[in-house]
Formats: sequence, C-alpha cells, structure tokens
Amino acid sequence: MSQVTTQQERSLIVRSLGLQPYEPVFARMKAFNENRNAETIDEIWYLDHQPVFTQGQAGKVEHLLETGDIPVVQADRGGQVTYHGPGQLIVYLMLDLRRNGLGVRDVVTMMEQGVIATLAHFGVDAYAKPDAPGVYVEQAKVASLGLRVRRGCTFHGLAFNLDMDLSPFLRINPCGYAGMPMTQLVDLVPDADPQEAIRFLVDYLTHKIGYTSVSHQTGLD
Repeated sequence: MSQVTTQQERSLIVRSLGLQPYEPVFARMKAFNENRNAETIDEIWYLDHQPVFTQGQAGKVEHLLETGDIPVVQADRGGQVTYHGPGQLIVYLMLDLRRNGLGVRDVVTMMEQGVIATLAHFGVDAYAKPDAPGVYVEQAKVASLGLRVRRGCTFHGLAFNLDMDLSPFLRINPCGYAGMPMTQLVDLVPDADPQEAIRFLVDYLTHKIGYTSVSHQTGLD
C-alpha cells in the first residue's frame, strides 16, 4: 500500500443508514461518485435494504425465476442477480483507489477476507472462491460481492447474510447459479449477535485500509 501523508487522505466517514429502499440509496451512491474530487473524503455506508432483487451488469433474465411481489432493479455493479432484504448487512465502499494505494482485486480480497475474519470471530470456518466471488461456508454462500469502479473510485460493495428471511433466494438463481444454497450467520451460530458482526466487519475494513481519522455519522444529510 502506498504512503499517503495528508490528514484528508487518511480520513473516513462511516455512515449508519438503517433500513432503506434500494433505489434512492443507489441514486445517492452514484451521485456521490460522480461529484467527488481529489479532496473528497472516502465514505463507507452500512445498512440493510427493503426487499429487492438487483440485477448486475452481467445479469440474465433467465436467472429470475419467480420474483412475485419483490421488485427487480437494474444496477450498474458487477455480477448477476441477488436478493437484498432486512437482516442482511450491506456495506457500500466509496474509496479512492489511487489515494489508498489499492487495486480493484485488493478491494475484492479485502471484502472477502473481512467477512471471513468476522465469521472466524464467531468460530465459523469460511472461504472465498477464485472463480465465484463471495464467501462460502461448506457449500453454502453467506456473502455476495458486487463492485463498480468509475474514475478510479469504487462504489457498491458487499452483502452479508446475518439474520434474514432466506426464502426469496429460492425465487432466483443466486449470482447466476441454479440451486445455489444460501446460509446466514444466525443459522451457523444461533446465539450470534448481528450487531457485533457489523461492528467487527466495519472496524476490520477501516483498519485494513489504514484510516487514521474516522467519523461515525447517521444518515446521508
């Protein structure tokens, strides 16, 4: 990781957004990326979404099996179709890659290792697959990744199943894989505290990148 010297470059804003509809947050995230400049402080947003299926840039309609009353939104992230809903931790990373001395693969690996470390904190062995981004426990997927880079800065991020209704995943081929089994933290560790998992993962990402000044805020305004 390259050396950076100004306080601005080592500062981060972490925003807790709570339960949010997908499309307004998606719009705000794109606007943040479009309007940022070399002086803009990086941000990490964490939240959960109201029920929604999102189709990535590689998304194919045949992977939407029976969406029913859950809306489908086209997103500009990488990857195929996935589901977001209450009880799933979403982490959006708005990072200046050059300023942080990072490449795209570094950020993907960091997200995967962050989830793996969080699960290890609860005594769960997990792993990443080089040919299918995400985090897995045995054969089941517990976290999905979808990143976008524009003008050298990232947005979108990861989705980590903590304590949610997994049944909507049966309405799609998750990430383009028919019959992909899904799991979540509370099924692996019934007494796990999802809030502890959120804190652990956000702290992991913050320290891994190397920020020295972190401001915690609620909301986008």
